[in-house]
Amino acid sequence: MAGDTFYKEIRAAGGAYKWHCDGAWRESTSGKTVGVSNPATRAREYEVQACTQAEVDEAFAAAKAAQKGWARTPLWQRAALLHKVAALMRDHAQPMADCLVKEIAKPSKDALSEVIRSADLIDYTAEEGLRALGEGALLTSDSFPGQTRNKLCLVSKVPLGVVLAIPPFNYPVNLAVSKLAPALMAGNAVVLKPPSQGVVAGSHMLQCFVKAGLPKGLVNMVTGKGSEIGDYLTGHPAVNCISFTGGDTGIAISRKAGMVPMQMELGGKDACIVCSDADIDLAAKAVLKGGFSYSGQRCTAVKLVLVVKEVADALAAKVAAGVEKLRVGMPEDDCDITPVVSESSANFIEGLVEDARQKGAKFLTPYRREGNLIWPTLLDHVTPEMRIAWEEPFGPVVPIMRVASADEAVAHCNANNLALQGCVFTRDINKAIAISDAMETGTVQINAAPARGPDHFPFQGFRDSGIGSQGIRNSLAMMVKTKSTVVNLDKDSYASG
Repeated sequence: MAGDTFYKEIRAAGGAYKWHCDGAWRESTSGKTVGVSNPATRAREYEVQACTQAEVDEAFAAAKAAQKGWARTPLWQRAALLHKVAALMRDHAQPMADCLVKEIAKPSKDALSEVIRSADLIDYTAEEGLRALGEGALLTSDSFPGQTRNKLCLVSKVPLGVVLAIPPFNYPVNLAVSKLAPALMAGNAVVLKPPSQGVVAGSHMLQCFVKAGLPKGLVNMVTGKGSEIGDYLTGHPAVNCISFTGGDTGIAISRKAGMVPMQMELGGKDACIVCSDADIDLAAKAVLKGGFSYSGQRCTAVKLVLVVKEVADALAAKVAAGVEKLRVGMPEDDCDITPVVSESSANFIEGLVEDARQKGAKFLTPYRREGNLIWPTLLDHVTPEMRIAWEEPFGPVVPIMRVASADEAVAHCNANNLALQGCVFTRDINKAIAISDAMETGTVQINAAPARGPDHFPFQGFRDSGIGSQGIRNSLAMMVKTKSTVVNLDKDSYASG
Protein backbone atom coordinates (compact mmCIF):
# COMPACT_ATOMS: atom_id res chain seq x y z
CA MET A 1 0.00 0.00 0.00
CA ALA A 2 1.05 3.52 -0.57
CA GLY A 3 3.88 4.60 1.32
CA ASP A 4 3.59 3.78 3.98
CA THR A 5 2.78 6.73 6.13
CA PHE A 6 1.09 3.92 8.07
CA TYR A 7 4.52 3.12 9.53
CA LYS A 8 5.83 6.67 9.81
CA GLU A 9 5.34 7.11 13.57
CA ILE A 10 7.40 4.06 14.53
CA ARG A 11 10.65 5.91 13.71
CA ALA A 12 12.26 8.81 15.54
CA ALA A 13 13.42 11.94 13.76
CA GLY A 14 16.96 10.61 13.68
CA GLY A 15 15.86 7.41 12.00
CA ALA A 16 16.06 5.00 14.94
CA TYR A 17 13.06 2.78 15.52
CA LYS A 18 11.05 3.44 18.69
CA TRP A 19 9.73 1.15 21.38
CA HIS A 20 6.02 0.96 22.19
CA CYS A 21 4.24 1.39 25.51
CA ASP A 22 0.75 2.33 26.63
CA GLY A 23 -0.46 3.16 23.14
CA ALA A 24 2.49 5.36 22.13
CA TRP A 25 5.72 4.93 20.18
CA ARG A 26 8.56 6.33 22.28
CA GLU A 27 12.25 7.08 22.33
CA SER A 28 14.18 5.59 25.22
CA THR A 29 15.28 7.79 28.09
CA SER A 30 18.63 5.98 27.90
CA GLY A 31 19.51 8.07 24.87
CA LYS A 32 21.12 4.94 23.44
CA THR A 33 20.37 2.80 20.43
CA VAL A 34 21.36 -0.68 19.31
CA GLY A 35 22.51 -1.35 15.76
CA VAL A 36 21.00 -4.02 13.54
CA SER A 37 23.34 -5.33 10.85
CA ASN A 38 22.42 -6.65 7.44
CA PRO A 39 23.70 -10.27 7.31
CA ALA A 40 24.38 -9.99 3.57
CA THR A 41 26.41 -6.79 3.61
CA ARG A 42 27.48 -6.95 7.27
CA ALA A 43 26.85 -3.20 7.37
CA ARG A 44 24.63 -1.52 9.94
CA GLU A 45 21.12 -1.31 8.47
CA TYR A 46 18.94 -0.02 11.32
CA GLU A 47 19.04 1.48 14.81
CA VAL A 48 16.54 0.62 17.55
CA GLN A 49 16.01 1.98 21.05
CA ALA A 50 17.97 0.54 23.96
CA CYS A 51 15.28 0.36 26.63
CA THR A 52 16.06 0.65 30.31
CA GLN A 53 14.81 -1.57 33.13
CA ALA A 54 12.58 1.28 34.23
CA GLU A 55 10.98 1.27 30.79
CA VAL A 56 10.45 -2.47 31.08
CA ASP A 57 8.58 -1.71 34.31
CA GLU A 58 6.44 0.83 32.43
CA ALA A 59 5.56 -1.71 29.75
CA PHE A 60 4.43 -4.28 32.30
CA ALA A 61 2.49 -1.68 34.28
CA ALA A 62 0.64 -0.61 31.13
CA ALA A 63 -0.10 -4.20 30.21
CA LYS A 64 -1.37 -5.05 33.68
CA ALA A 65 -3.65 -2.01 33.75
CA ALA A 66 -5.09 -2.71 30.29
CA GLN A 67 -5.64 -6.42 30.84
CA LYS A 68 -8.46 -6.13 33.34
CA GLY A 69 -10.76 -4.34 30.92
CA TRP A 70 -9.73 -6.55 28.03
CA ALA A 71 -10.63 -9.66 30.02
CA ARG A 72 -14.20 -8.33 30.23
CA THR A 73 -14.35 -7.66 26.48
CA PRO A 74 -16.68 -10.14 24.73
CA LEU A 75 -15.02 -12.85 22.66
CA TRP A 76 -16.67 -11.65 19.45
CA GLN A 77 -15.17 -8.18 19.91
CA ARG A 78 -11.71 -9.61 20.53
CA ALA A 79 -12.08 -11.68 17.37
CA ALA A 80 -13.24 -8.70 15.33
CA LEU A 81 -10.19 -6.66 16.34
CA LEU A 82 -7.85 -9.54 15.49
CA HIS A 83 -9.45 -9.77 12.04
CA LYS A 84 -8.66 -6.06 11.61
CA VAL A 85 -5.03 -6.75 12.52
CA ALA A 86 -4.83 -9.50 9.89
CA ALA A 87 -6.33 -7.25 7.23
CA LEU A 88 -3.84 -4.48 8.03
CA MET A 89 -0.94 -6.93 7.81
CA ARG A 90 -2.01 -7.93 4.31
CA ASP A 91 -2.49 -4.31 3.25
CA HIS A 92 0.93 -3.24 4.55
CA ALA A 93 2.86 -6.46 4.01
CA GLN A 94 5.60 -5.36 1.65
CA PRO A 95 7.52 -2.98 3.96
CA MET A 96 7.47 -5.69 6.62
CA ALA A 97 8.79 -8.24 4.14
CA ASP A 98 11.49 -5.80 2.99
CA CYS A 99 12.72 -5.61 6.59
CA LEU A 100 12.96 -9.39 6.77
CA VAL A 101 15.16 -9.37 3.67
CA LYS A 102 17.51 -6.79 5.16
CA GLU A 103 17.51 -7.97 8.78
CA ILE A 104 17.71 -11.74 8.48
CA ALA A 105 18.60 -12.27 4.79
CA LYS A 106 15.35 -14.10 4.10
CA PRO A 107 14.70 -14.48 0.35
CA SER A 108 12.16 -11.92 -0.89
CA LYS A 109 9.50 -14.43 -1.82
CA ASP A 110 9.76 -16.26 1.50
CA ALA A 111 9.69 -12.97 3.42
CA LEU A 112 6.40 -11.91 1.89
CA SER A 113 5.01 -15.41 2.39
CA GLU A 114 5.86 -15.21 6.11
CA VAL A 115 3.82 -12.02 6.51
CA ILE A 116 0.78 -13.39 4.66
CA ARG A 117 0.98 -16.69 6.53
CA SER A 118 1.03 -14.71 9.77
CA ALA A 119 -2.12 -12.81 8.82
CA ASP A 120 -3.79 -16.14 8.05
CA LEU A 121 -2.74 -17.41 11.48
CA ILE A 122 -4.33 -14.41 13.19
CA ASP A 123 -7.62 -14.92 11.33
CA TYR A 124 -7.69 -18.61 12.20
CA THR A 125 -6.89 -17.88 15.85
CA ALA A 126 -9.79 -15.44 16.09
CA GLU A 127 -12.24 -18.02 14.73
CA GLU A 128 -10.83 -20.92 16.72
CA GLY A 129 -10.88 -18.77 19.84
CA LEU A 130 -14.59 -18.13 19.46
CA ARG A 131 -15.19 -21.88 19.43
CA ALA A 132 -12.65 -23.10 21.98
CA LEU A 133 -12.92 -20.29 24.52
CA GLY A 134 -16.69 -20.16 24.27
CA GLU A 135 -16.96 -23.69 25.59
CA GLY A 136 -17.48 -24.32 29.29
CA ALA A 137 -18.81 -27.14 31.43
CA LEU A 138 -21.52 -27.71 34.00
CA LEU A 139 -20.87 -30.44 36.54
CA THR A 140 -23.39 -31.73 39.04
CA SER A 141 -22.40 -33.06 42.43
CA ASP A 142 -24.50 -36.24 42.24
CA SER A 143 -22.17 -37.76 39.67
CA PHE A 144 -19.81 -38.52 42.58
CA PRO A 145 -20.71 -41.38 44.98
CA GLY A 146 -22.65 -40.38 48.07
CA GLN A 147 -23.53 -36.89 46.83
CA THR A 148 -26.90 -35.33 46.08
CA ARG A 149 -27.66 -32.89 43.28
CA ASN A 150 -27.29 -29.83 45.50
CA LYS A 151 -24.14 -28.37 43.96
CA LEU A 152 -23.58 -27.06 40.44
CA CYS A 153 -20.03 -26.39 39.26
CA LEU A 154 -19.62 -23.88 36.43
CA VAL A 155 -16.23 -24.47 34.79
CA SER A 156 -14.89 -21.60 32.69
CA LYS A 157 -11.65 -20.39 31.12
CA VAL A 158 -10.11 -17.13 32.33
CA PRO A 159 -6.98 -15.26 31.18
CA LEU A 160 -3.59 -15.73 32.80
CA GLY A 161 -2.83 -12.00 32.88
CA VAL A 162 0.28 -10.61 31.19
CA VAL A 163 2.12 -12.75 28.64
CA LEU A 164 5.78 -12.16 27.82
CA ALA A 165 6.33 -13.10 24.17
CA ILE A 166 9.88 -13.70 22.88
CA PRO A 167 10.11 -14.87 19.24
CA PRO A 168 13.33 -15.91 17.40
CA PHE A 169 15.22 -14.24 14.56
CA ASN A 170 14.34 -16.73 11.83
CA TYR A 171 10.57 -16.13 11.91
CA PRO A 172 10.27 -12.85 13.83
CA VAL A 173 6.83 -12.05 12.43
CA ASN A 174 5.19 -15.46 12.24
CA LEU A 175 6.41 -16.70 15.60
CA ALA A 176 5.50 -13.38 17.21
CA VAL A 177 1.88 -13.48 16.04
CA SER A 178 1.67 -17.17 17.00
CA LYS A 179 2.12 -15.91 20.56
CA LEU A 180 0.31 -12.55 20.41
CA ALA A 181 -2.88 -13.71 18.71
CA PRO A 182 -3.72 -16.57 21.15
CA ALA A 183 -2.71 -14.46 24.14
CA LEU A 184 -4.97 -11.58 23.12
CA MET A 185 -7.86 -13.78 22.05
CA ALA A 186 -7.71 -15.46 25.45
CA GLY A 187 -8.03 -12.11 27.21
CA ASN A 188 -4.40 -11.46 28.13
CA ALA A 189 -2.18 -8.42 27.65
CA VAL A 190 1.24 -8.79 26.03
CA VAL A 191 4.77 -7.48 26.40
CA LEU A 192 6.78 -8.36 23.30
CA LYS A 193 10.57 -8.60 23.21
CA PRO A 194 11.50 -9.09 19.56
CA PRO A 195 14.85 -10.65 18.59
CA SER A 196 17.84 -8.40 17.90
CA GLN A 197 17.72 -9.46 14.25
CA GLY A 198 14.09 -9.12 13.23
CA VAL A 199 13.25 -6.29 15.63
CA VAL A 200 12.38 -3.82 12.85
CA ALA A 201 10.07 -6.29 11.13
CA GLY A 202 8.59 -6.84 14.58
CA SER A 203 7.97 -3.10 14.93
CA HIS A 204 6.12 -3.04 11.62
CA MET A 205 4.08 -6.04 12.72
CA LEU A 206 3.17 -4.46 16.05
CA GLN A 207 1.97 -1.30 14.32
CA CYS A 208 -0.78 -3.38 12.71
CA PHE A 209 -2.01 -4.33 16.19
CA VAL A 210 -1.86 -0.70 17.28
CA LYS A 211 -3.69 0.66 14.22
CA ALA A 212 -6.42 -1.98 14.50
CA GLY A 213 -7.72 -0.14 17.55
CA LEU A 214 -6.72 -2.39 20.41
CA PRO A 215 -6.98 -0.67 23.80
CA LYS A 216 -3.85 1.28 24.69
CA GLY A 217 -1.44 -0.64 26.89
CA LEU A 218 -2.72 -4.01 25.75
CA VAL A 219 0.28 -4.68 23.48
CA ASN A 220 3.69 -3.26 24.35
CA MET A 221 7.14 -3.80 22.88
CA VAL A 222 10.54 -3.28 24.47
CA THR A 223 13.74 -3.32 22.45
CA GLY A 224 17.40 -3.54 23.32
CA LYS A 225 20.09 -6.03 24.12
CA GLY A 226 18.99 -9.26 25.73
CA SER A 227 22.17 -9.16 27.81
CA GLU A 228 20.94 -5.93 29.43
CA ILE A 229 17.20 -6.42 29.84
CA GLY A 230 16.64 -10.12 29.09
CA ASP A 231 16.92 -11.48 32.63
CA TYR A 232 14.98 -8.53 33.97
CA LEU A 233 12.15 -9.25 31.55
CA THR A 234 11.88 -12.97 32.19
CA GLY A 235 12.16 -12.58 35.95
CA HIS A 236 9.73 -9.67 36.20
CA PRO A 237 7.08 -10.11 38.90
CA ALA A 238 4.32 -8.95 36.54
CA VAL A 239 4.89 -11.86 34.14
CA ASN A 240 2.07 -14.42 34.26
CA CYS A 241 3.20 -16.52 31.29
CA ILE A 242 6.28 -16.83 29.08
CA SER A 243 6.09 -17.93 25.46
CA PHE A 244 9.61 -18.28 24.09
CA THR A 245 11.08 -19.66 20.90
CA GLY A 246 14.84 -19.86 20.57
CA GLY A 247 17.84 -21.83 21.70
CA ASP A 248 19.67 -22.71 24.90
CA THR A 249 18.63 -19.45 26.56
CA GLY A 250 15.20 -20.96 27.05
CA ILE A 251 16.57 -23.63 29.37
CA ALA A 252 18.05 -20.97 31.64
CA ILE A 253 14.76 -19.05 31.56
CA SER A 254 12.76 -22.13 32.51
CA ARG A 255 14.99 -22.84 35.49
CA LYS A 256 14.48 -19.34 36.86
CA ALA A 257 10.79 -18.91 36.07
CA GLY A 258 9.42 -20.74 39.09
CA MET A 259 5.66 -21.27 38.86
CA VAL A 260 5.10 -19.11 35.79
CA PRO A 261 3.41 -21.13 33.00
CA MET A 262 5.74 -21.57 30.03
CA GLN A 263 5.50 -22.46 26.38
CA MET A 264 8.95 -23.07 24.94
CA GLU A 265 10.38 -24.34 21.68
CA LEU A 266 14.14 -24.61 21.91
CA GLY A 267 15.38 -26.05 18.64
CA GLY A 268 16.11 -29.54 17.45
CA LYS A 269 18.41 -31.99 15.72
CA ASP A 270 15.74 -33.25 13.36
CA ALA A 271 16.63 -36.69 12.10
CA CYS A 272 15.59 -38.06 8.71
CA ILE A 273 15.49 -41.87 8.69
CA VAL A 274 15.63 -43.44 5.23
CA CYS A 275 14.77 -47.15 5.16
CA SER A 276 15.94 -49.64 2.55
CA ASP A 277 12.51 -49.76 0.91
CA ALA A 278 12.12 -45.98 0.69
CA ASP A 279 11.27 -44.05 -2.46
CA ILE A 280 14.78 -42.64 -2.90
CA ASP A 281 13.74 -39.87 -5.28
CA LEU A 282 11.14 -38.66 -2.79
CA ALA A 283 13.56 -38.90 0.13
CA ALA A 284 16.29 -37.01 -1.75
CA LYS A 285 13.92 -34.15 -2.62
CA ALA A 286 12.79 -33.94 1.00
CA VAL A 287 16.38 -33.87 2.30
CA LEU A 288 17.25 -31.17 -0.20
CA LYS A 289 14.28 -28.96 0.67
CA GLY A 290 14.23 -29.81 4.36
CA GLY A 291 17.94 -29.35 4.85
CA PHE A 292 18.67 -26.25 2.79
CA SER A 293 15.48 -24.13 2.76
CA TYR A 294 16.30 -20.70 4.25
CA SER A 295 19.90 -21.90 4.46
CA GLY A 296 18.98 -24.48 7.09
CA GLN A 297 18.10 -21.76 9.63
CA ARG A 298 14.91 -23.45 10.78
CA CYS A 299 14.21 -25.46 13.90
CA THR A 300 12.46 -27.98 11.64
CA ALA A 301 15.29 -28.31 9.13
CA VAL A 302 16.66 -31.77 8.33
CA LYS A 303 19.83 -31.74 10.42
CA LEU A 304 20.90 -35.38 10.19
CA VAL A 305 20.17 -38.06 7.61
CA LEU A 306 20.29 -41.62 8.98
CA VAL A 307 20.18 -43.88 5.93
CA VAL A 308 20.30 -47.66 5.80
CA LYS A 309 23.55 -48.69 4.10
CA GLU A 310 21.96 -50.57 1.19
CA VAL A 311 20.52 -47.37 -0.28
CA ALA A 312 23.03 -44.84 1.07
CA ASP A 313 25.03 -44.46 -2.15
CA ALA A 314 21.91 -43.85 -4.23
CA LEU A 315 20.49 -41.31 -1.79
CA ALA A 316 23.77 -39.44 -1.37
CA ALA A 317 24.24 -39.17 -5.14
CA LYS A 318 20.75 -37.79 -5.71
CA VAL A 319 21.01 -35.24 -2.90
CA ALA A 320 24.46 -34.13 -4.10
CA ALA A 321 23.10 -33.64 -7.61
CA GLY A 322 20.32 -31.48 -6.19
CA VAL A 323 22.73 -29.39 -4.12
CA GLU A 324 24.66 -28.51 -7.26
CA LYS A 325 21.52 -26.84 -8.68
CA LEU A 326 20.85 -24.60 -5.66
CA ARG A 327 21.28 -20.89 -6.32
CA VAL A 328 23.66 -19.17 -3.91
CA GLY A 329 23.57 -15.43 -3.43
CA MET A 330 21.66 -12.49 -2.01
CA PRO A 331 18.14 -12.57 -0.53
CA GLU A 332 16.93 -9.76 -2.82
CA ASP A 333 17.53 -12.14 -5.74
CA ASP A 334 15.44 -14.90 -4.16
CA CYS A 335 18.41 -17.25 -4.05
CA ASP A 336 18.03 -20.65 -2.41
CA ILE A 337 21.05 -20.14 -0.16
CA THR A 338 21.55 -16.73 1.40
CA PRO A 339 23.91 -15.47 4.13
CA VAL A 340 23.37 -16.81 7.62
CA VAL A 341 22.24 -14.34 10.24
CA SER A 342 25.57 -13.37 11.81
CA GLU A 343 29.32 -13.86 11.76
CA SER A 344 29.18 -15.74 15.05
CA SER A 345 26.65 -18.14 13.53
CA ALA A 346 28.85 -18.65 10.47
CA ASN A 347 31.86 -19.29 12.70
CA PHE A 348 29.94 -21.90 14.71
CA ILE A 349 28.84 -23.69 11.54
CA GLU A 350 32.39 -23.66 10.24
CA GLY A 351 33.62 -25.16 13.50
CA LEU A 352 31.25 -28.11 13.11
CA VAL A 353 32.33 -28.62 9.51
CA GLU A 354 36.01 -28.53 10.38
CA ASP A 355 35.53 -30.99 13.23
CA ALA A 356 33.84 -33.37 10.79
CA ARG A 357 36.65 -32.91 8.27
CA GLN A 358 39.33 -33.70 10.83
CA LYS A 359 37.46 -36.84 11.92
CA GLY A 360 37.10 -38.28 8.44
CA ALA A 361 33.80 -37.09 6.96
CA LYS A 362 33.59 -37.20 3.17
CA PHE A 363 32.64 -33.93 1.47
CA LEU A 364 30.21 -34.60 -1.36
CA THR A 365 30.14 -30.87 -2.07
CA PRO A 366 33.04 -28.52 -1.32
CA TYR A 367 32.88 -26.24 1.71
CA ARG A 368 33.06 -22.58 0.76
CA ARG A 369 32.44 -19.40 2.72
CA GLU A 370 32.51 -15.70 1.93
CA GLY A 371 31.64 -13.56 4.95
CA ASN A 372 28.30 -14.82 6.26
CA LEU A 373 27.51 -16.65 3.03
CA ILE A 374 28.16 -20.38 3.29
CA TRP A 375 27.66 -22.56 0.22
CA PRO A 376 25.47 -25.65 0.73
CA THR A 377 27.59 -28.42 2.19
CA LEU A 378 26.76 -32.12 2.08
CA LEU A 379 28.78 -34.46 4.30
CA ASP A 380 28.80 -38.25 4.04
CA HIS A 381 30.18 -41.01 6.25
CA VAL A 382 29.52 -38.95 9.37
CA THR A 383 30.13 -40.91 12.59
CA PRO A 384 28.90 -40.53 16.18
CA GLU A 385 32.32 -39.16 17.19
CA MET A 386 31.68 -36.00 15.19
CA ARG A 387 30.00 -32.98 16.80
CA ILE A 388 27.75 -32.53 13.78
CA ALA A 389 26.16 -35.90 14.51
CA TRP A 390 24.67 -34.34 17.65
CA GLU A 391 24.76 -30.55 17.47
CA GLU A 392 22.43 -28.26 15.55
CA PRO A 393 24.33 -26.26 12.89
CA PHE A 394 21.46 -23.92 12.00
CA GLY A 395 23.04 -23.45 8.61
CA PRO A 396 23.27 -24.96 5.11
CA VAL A 397 25.07 -28.14 6.16
CA VAL A 398 23.51 -31.61 5.95
CA PRO A 399 25.36 -34.63 7.40
CA ILE A 400 24.67 -38.19 6.25
CA MET A 401 25.25 -41.07 8.64
CA ARG A 402 25.07 -44.64 7.33
CA VAL A 403 23.38 -47.17 9.62
CA ALA A 404 22.81 -50.91 9.55
CA SER A 405 19.11 -50.72 10.31
CA ALA A 406 16.21 -48.47 11.16
CA ASP A 407 16.57 -49.61 14.77
CA GLU A 408 20.11 -48.22 14.86
CA ALA A 409 18.81 -44.95 13.41
CA VAL A 410 16.09 -44.69 16.03
CA ALA A 411 18.57 -45.40 18.81
CA HIS A 412 20.82 -42.55 17.66
CA CYS A 413 17.84 -40.21 17.38
CA ASN A 414 16.67 -41.03 20.89
CA ALA A 415 20.14 -40.58 22.39
CA ASN A 416 20.13 -36.87 21.55
CA ASN A 417 18.89 -34.32 24.09
CA LEU A 418 17.30 -32.40 21.21
CA ALA A 419 14.02 -33.99 20.16
CA LEU A 420 11.82 -31.61 18.23
CA GLN A 421 10.90 -33.29 14.95
CA GLY A 422 11.94 -36.11 12.70
CA CYS A 423 10.86 -37.94 9.58
CA VAL A 424 10.90 -41.45 8.16
CA PHE A 425 10.85 -42.66 4.56
CA THR A 426 9.49 -46.11 3.79
CA ARG A 427 6.85 -47.64 1.53
CA ASP A 428 5.54 -49.78 4.39
CA ILE A 429 2.98 -47.87 6.47
CA ASN A 430 3.13 -50.43 9.27
CA LYS A 431 6.90 -49.96 9.52
CA ALA A 432 6.45 -46.17 9.37
CA ILE A 433 4.06 -46.15 12.31
CA ALA A 434 6.29 -48.49 14.30
CA ILE A 435 9.31 -46.24 13.72
CA SER A 436 7.29 -43.13 14.55
CA ASP A 437 6.16 -44.73 17.81
CA ALA A 438 9.77 -45.57 18.66
CA MET A 439 11.15 -42.08 17.87
CA GLU A 440 11.04 -39.97 21.02
CA THR A 441 10.44 -36.68 19.22
CA GLY A 442 7.58 -34.19 19.30
CA THR A 443 6.51 -34.74 15.70
CA VAL A 444 7.35 -37.38 13.08
CA GLN A 445 6.57 -36.80 9.41
CA ILE A 446 6.06 -39.87 7.24
CA ASN A 447 7.46 -39.56 3.71
CA ALA A 448 7.95 -35.79 4.01
CA ALA A 449 10.48 -33.43 5.53
CA PRO A 450 9.88 -31.98 9.00
CA ALA A 451 7.67 -28.88 9.04
CA ARG A 452 6.00 -26.68 11.62
CA GLY A 453 2.81 -26.01 9.71
CA PRO A 454 0.00 -25.91 9.08
CA ASP A 455 -0.07 -23.58 12.05
CA HIS A 456 -3.11 -25.20 13.64
CA PHE A 457 -1.33 -28.56 14.01
CA PRO A 458 0.12 -29.38 17.45
CA PHE A 459 3.82 -28.50 17.56
CA GLN A 460 6.06 -29.52 20.45
CA GLY A 461 9.46 -30.83 21.41
CA PHE A 462 10.60 -33.43 23.90
CA ARG A 463 13.54 -33.30 26.33
CA ASP A 464 15.67 -30.15 25.73
CA SER A 465 13.60 -29.16 22.71
CA GLY A 466 10.77 -27.62 24.62
CA ILE A 467 8.01 -27.36 27.19
CA GLY A 468 4.35 -27.48 26.32
CA SER A 469 2.72 -27.62 22.91
CA GLN A 470 2.02 -24.98 20.29
CA GLY A 471 -0.49 -24.97 17.46
CA ILE A 472 -3.42 -22.56 17.61
CA ARG A 473 -5.82 -24.55 19.79
CA ASN A 474 -3.02 -25.72 22.07
CA SER A 475 -1.72 -22.16 22.44
CA LEU A 476 -5.20 -20.89 23.27
CA ALA A 477 -5.54 -23.58 25.91
CA MET A 478 -2.16 -22.70 27.36
CA MET A 479 -3.00 -18.99 27.62
CA VAL A 480 -5.93 -19.55 30.02
CA LYS A 481 -6.53 -21.16 33.39
CA THR A 482 -9.55 -23.05 34.59
CA LYS A 483 -11.90 -21.43 37.09
CA SER A 484 -14.70 -23.17 38.96
CA THR A 485 -17.75 -21.37 40.35
CA VAL A 486 -19.80 -23.61 42.62
CA VAL A 487 -23.49 -22.86 43.17
CA ASN A 488 -24.76 -24.35 46.41
CA LEU A 489 -28.48 -25.18 46.33
CA ASP A 490 -30.86 -25.97 49.17
CA LYS A 491 -29.62 -29.36 50.29
CA ASP A 492 -32.96 -30.30 51.86
CA SER A 493 -34.56 -30.09 48.45
CA TYR A 494 -32.20 -32.80 47.21
CA ALA A 495 -32.14 -35.12 50.20
CA SER A 496 -31.66 -38.71 49.21
CA GLY A 497 -34.63 -41.04 49.44
